[in-house]
Amino acid sequence: MTVLSPPRAATVDRALRDAQRWCAGHAIDDRPALAHAVRVAVTIGEHVPNPDPDLIAAALLHDIPDFAPGTPDIYQVLAAAYGPQVPRIIAALQAEHRALDMPVPPIRVDDLPVLLASTADKIVALTSLLRRAHASGDVTDFLRRRPALLTLLPHFRAFHQAAHPRLPAAMSARLDTALALLERAATGIQTASRS
Repeated sequence: MTVLSPPRAATVDRALRDAQRWCAGHAIDDRPALAHAVRVAVTIGEHVPNPDPDLIAAALLHDIPDFAPGTPDIYQVLAAAYGPQVPRIIAALQAEHRALDMPVPPIRVDDLPVLLASTADKIVALTSLLRRAHASGDVTDFLRRRPALLTLLPHFRAFHQAAHPRLPAAMSARLDTALALLERAATGIQTASRS
């Protein structure tokens, strides 16, 4: 049983249907975008007892602004369908994603629903990245071809350190494990490039 197993809250049912519709034809991490959204929602449910249905809905829909360019104001559409909390969480996650392009991305851990969704998103993305790196047959080469990711590893570690006291222990540990594996592989890249 996962947080998406029936019976589900009506909000989560609606979000799952909307995610299926809006994610159709899009990919994240070389897989259908819906699979990423579902994994983020399920990850929250694995670590947060009885999560708020709005948080699960936001997790399912968190990439929708990227997939709805023809919708004049997707946040108004989301607010009309879900109320204020779901689009607020999604907007915060979108702002965090955009900030990753800044020289020093800010780290916010003061908003618990956003923090939980953001951490779950990172766990899913980094775990998927590790899976794809291992499937490539050459983890070092796979990561060497992603310098932007390597540059962001210290930011992700700083995020984990700031978030750790506010996260469920198992969720924090899961993010730490994914980061540690990537950091170990990145150290190998740095060593290899100095040789």
